[in-house]
Amino acid sequence: MNKQRAQEIAASPIMANVTYNRSSIYIQHVDEKSETARIYPLNKPENEEDVSLNELIEEYE
Repeated sequence: MNKQRAQEIAASPIMANVTYNRSSIYIQHVDEKSETARIYPLNKPENEEDVSLNELIEEYE
């Protein structure tokens, strides 16, 4: 996922369908310098982690 799109999703009040390792996730914050995102799985919000933007996939219906 590109940095600009990840930032748009993180700032939007509308939930986007984004996955990481085939799990639906929520993007909390995007770090522009390191090109990472702070995420957590929707079914386990306590499992926060920083991942590379390249590993995030936006699913289109």
